[in-house]
Formats: sequence, C-alpha cells, structure tokens
Amino acid sequence: MINYIWIGLILISLVFAAINGKMAEITQAAIEYAKTGVDISIGLVGIMALWLGIMRVGEKAGLINLISKLIFPVLKKLFPGVPGDHPALGSVVMNLSANMLGLNNAATPLGLKAMEELQKLNKVKDRVTDAMVMFLALNTSSVQLIPASVIAILIAAGSTSPTDIIITALLATTASTLTAIVAVKVLGRFNRESQHD
Repeated sequence: MINYIWIGLILISLVFAAINGKMAEITQAAIEYAKTGVDISIGLVGIMALWLGIMRVGEKAGLINLISKLIFPVLKKLFPGVPGDHPALGSVVMNLSANMLGLNNAATPLGLKAMEELQKLNKVKDRVTDAMVMFLALNTSSVQLIPASVIAILIAAGSTSPTDIIITALLATTASTLTAIVAVKVLGRFNRESQHD
C-alpha cells in the first residue's frame, strides 16, 4: 500500500513540475537530497556504533539489571497472571529495560523470548492472553528513557542541540505508555464482560 502512495506522490509532483516548468529544479533537488541521504546514513553508522558501544558497556556493568530490579514490582502489577518466579516475567523485564536504554538490537531477541515464555502460560494456544496483549502494547508504546536513535539522526543531520529531544521524548513515551496500559486494562475488562454475557 505504501508503495502505491509513494508512486502517487511522485507522479503528482512530476505532473505539477511539468505544468509549471520546474522539471530542472525537481531533478536538481532529487540529486542533492540523494547525496544528503547518503551523508546522513554514513554519519549515522559511526554515531550509532559509538552509542551502542557505550550502552553495551553499561549493560555489561549491570545497568540493565539495575533497571530490571527497579521496574520489577511495577510489572508484577501489570502482569498479574504471570507468576513472579516465571522466566516470562524476567524476559519481559529485560526486554523493556533494553528498550528504555535504546538498545533495540538487544531488545528484539529478549522480546521474542518473552513472548515464547508467555505462550507457555497460555491455556488456549490459538488466542492471546491479557499478558501477551499488555506486553505488545508496552512495546508498541515505545517505552524509552533515552531516544538514542533520534539523537544520532539529529547529530548526523547537523543539529546543534540534538539532546533537546529528550524531554519531549520522555513526555511522549509517558503519555503513550499510560495510554497503552489504560487501553489494555479497559478493553480487557470489556472483553471479559462481553464473553460472560
């Protein structure tokens, strides 16, 4: 679908450029921004490597374990159907901790492991549980304390104050996470009531 949208936008732009006699400007802009895209990508590789290296040191130093201990009591409330000593809760904690630090590559296998462990607790294998829905909602809400990727892109694009995004990102992630939690709790209760009717 997105490909059709892109093709439509390009065709509309070309038609209007042809009508207004701006084809030369369109061609020049396409070449310039293609070069800009390559420059940003190359700059991004170096910055991301540096940042991920720093975060990997933090991970090895026990930063994720510290965050895991801090958020564990909260997650026990959010996942009441998961026993506290079950590996599923540990994987969920590790996944969310990695996401909070912007370690997306590290978070993905932890997320898959968490979902695998949650499926083991699922009594009806072809339906998702409330815990699985809550986990997906939290991941989708983009729980993140440090928007490392966005900061790296801003630096690569030449921003003079790339860390200004942090406060805004914290407010956004707080709002999206609270919305996700409330939505899962409310819709989960509504679904259970409708099933009992």
